[in-house]
Formats: sequence, C-alpha cells, structure tokens
Amino acid sequence: MVITREADYAVRCILCLSLSFNEIKGASTIAKEMEIPAPFVSKILQKLSRKGLVVALRGVKGGFRLARRPQDISLLEVIETIDGPIPVNICVIDSKSCNRVRKCSVHPVWVRLQNLIRKELGAVNFKKLASDFRM
Repeated sequence: MVITREADYAVRCILCLSLSFNEIKGASTIAKEMEIPAPFVSKILQKLSRKGLVVALRGVKGGFRLARRPQDISLLEVIETIDGPIPVNICVIDSKSCNRVRKCSVHPVWVRLQNLIRKELGAVNFKKLASDFRM
C-alpha cells in the first residue's frame, strides 16, 4: 500500500483547515502553512470540494473552508477521495483480476489486512489530528 503524494497533500490541506475550523483560507496560505507546492493546492482543493469535504468560496474574501466538522472527516475518506480504494492486493478490490480468488489460501489474509487498514484509517478523524499537530 502506498499513499500518493497527492493524497498526502490532501491530508495536509484538510488538516490546515481543521486547525482553524470555520475560517476561510486561500490556497496560497494553505500551501505556505503546510509546505505544499502551490500549483498542487488548488487542484487538490477542487477535488476535495467536489466530494463535499471542503467548500470553495468565491470573491475578494474567498477561499476554502471545511464543509463538515473535523471530527466528521476521517483520514480514510480523504485518502480515498484522492486515491480511490486502498488495495493491499488488486484481488481484494477486483475479484475478477485473479482466477484463483476462490481457492487461494492467501486471499483471506489480504482481505483481513485491507479491512484492518481501512478500520484504522477510518477511526482517525481530523479533530484528533489537529489536536496532536505540532508546527
């Protein structure tokens, strides 16, 4: 399992907005505060906006803010918004990719591992991450 750089940046964007919940922040501010290359931030925030995680506000005082409370957004949701389902092995998310799924003794191990990863990431919310954040 590898989390892409884009998903890592998305996590940082949500964390930044969680640190000052209900504040509106511009993409350049988020980029600077979270040390993300500026060209990526707007694209990532647009993806997060389309999935209902952030709200984009236009105008002079525009920018971005969280669409929901930090405690209602999980690490899993942000990662899967960018990367899609997190596969430990392709056979776990697409059983047709392997004709051995029904007789494979390793397949149940991959399924359990995938479920554990999803459970752990789903249990971590951004309120908790924000409270643990250190500059």
